[in-house]
Amino acid sequence: MADLQDLKEITGAADAAVVEAAEERKPVVDDQGRSYATGKRKDAVARVWVKPGSGKVTVNGRDQETYFARPTLRLIVNQPFQVAGRENQYDVIATVKGGGLSGQAGAVKHGISKALQLAEPELRGALKAAGFLTRDSRVVERKKYGKAKARRSFQFSKR
Repeated sequence: MADLQDLKEITGAADAAVVEAAEERKPVVDDQGRSYATGKRKDAVARVWVKPGSGKVTVNGRDQETYFARPTLRLIVNQPFQVAGRENQYDVIATVKGGGLSGQAGAVKHGISKALQLAEPELRGALKAAGFLTRDSRVVERKKYGKAKARRSFQFSKR
């Protein structure tokens, strides 16, 4: 019976610690009201600043519509705002290097998600549940010697 009582006290303390950790999270904002985060996807790295505004997204000094011409890429970039229910409430300034357009869009999405979570810690649950805070670690496999590509062998000839 004493063991059960001890267990209840321990789990109660653990629950209290989880609640305290959630309450301790405070917005991380600089003196200009911006939250900063780095997003990554494939070989692309995005530096993202998020600040309250009208919903304007600027990537490498260009508007979102001109930089990400394909509508699917713009959809990917705007996903964190839709999940968080914060469409047209934040301005985004991002600089992206490396990779292709698809990887860059994924990197900006990852950066926006992390920056949003820093700006409003209560959004962390929704963004984490959607899988936007996890870095997609899949990268191109390197080519091996004795192979035509990463895994493909040269054509076999019997004679």
